[in-house]
Amino acid sequence: MTEKTKIIIIGRDETTRVILKDYVNEIEDAGVSAEFVECGHALEYAKQNECLIVIDISDDEQKSVEFISEINLQKKDAQIIAISNKTSTENIIKIMRAGAKEFITKPVTKTQFINTVTELSNYEKSNSGDNSCKIISTFSNKGGIGKTSIAVNLAVEIAEMTKEKTALIDLNLQLGDVSTFLDLTPAFDVCYVVNNLANIDKTNITNALTRYKNTSLYIAADPINIENSKEITVEQIKSLILELKKTFSYIIIDVGTNIDAKTITVLDMSDLILLTAIVNLPAIRNIQRCMNLFKKLNYPPEKIKLVLNRYMENEEIKTSDIEDVVHRKVFWKIPNNYLTMMSAINKGVPVNVVNPEANISVNFREFASKVIDYLITQNITANKQNGYML
Repeated sequence: MTEKTKIIIIGRDETTRVILKDYVNEIEDAGVSAEFVECGHALEYAKQNECLIVIDISDDEQKSVEFISEINLQKKDAQIIAISNKTSTENIIKIMRAGAKEFITKPVTKTQFINTVTELSNYEKSNSGDNSCKIISTFSNKGGIGKTSIAVNLAVEIAEMTKEKTALIDLNLQLGDVSTFLDLTPAFDVCYVVNNLANIDKTNITNALTRYKNTSLYIAADPINIENSKEITVEQIKSLILELKKTFSYIIIDVGTNIDAKTITVLDMSDLILLTAIVNLPAIRNIQRCMNLFKKLNYPPEKIKLVLNRYMENEEIKTSDIEDVVHRKVFWKIPNNYLTMMSAINKGVPVNVVNPEANISVNFREFASKVIDYLITQNITANKQNGYML
């Protein structure tokens, strides 16, 4: 660590605070800058100061989680270590979902604590603060199956659920429809953004995107001129995604159906690929073709999640039949609610605006929750494997 890390310690248990302060004293490039018994008293200090936050959530988990969420809303790259004696998977997911970067089980040992602080500081600095961003792509090699509707409604729900900055990028460059689905008239489209990326204020890149109403969702809209979209290069797409990662917590990309260098670049950079299909024989064959492609690209199996759209329980082809053929479990099923979906598309609004209690609206909320929890779980696993979470 090149700079001295300022640490604030929060927790009701005085013994734990004393122990943690002793541990910090043994870290050469770190020091305790403040100490609080209640997280409410620490809120303004944490908002106004650059520091690593260590919070013991054991005694008041609900308020602690609210505190972590509030800090994370104010500072996307906030470094927060949560400590607790409650170690169930559900509990850890809830804490990480709120915005904690690391989790340590009580009682905290000196080695655990020092290694976690050191690794977190080094990890954050060496990775330019963009690794907490997750990229989710909706993909199919066949059009007309509702891929865009899934990308749009999923992005809306993730932004609403997390309140974190979420980007929705339309990279279906020939037949993009995101702006239509959300009834937007964007000042700039994705072509403008990639062509002017060098001149855009990187500290406020959201100005180059279109904000969806009064939410944390921002849109890089489909190209106005299809001919211009042909000029977008692989390097421009890569630069755009890398730049957006510095600002956004989630990036949802509606990928085109063409299998070309641009598509492969997006899929390579994605943390999660939602392979979208409907239940019929041609769609199953397309799933097989996509799976063969992903195998050749050496994508890990957990990166690909199969999503069935317009699903009906009385389908002649059963979910189990599809799973047997493609050797992959179905991750999610979106019900076939034609009336609600078409009403949403025709009005240019998400399905939850048309009818928040409709089965498809409830389904998208649950879908977003599952995607978020899955990504957090994967991040926890990766951090453990890499030694970032002890």
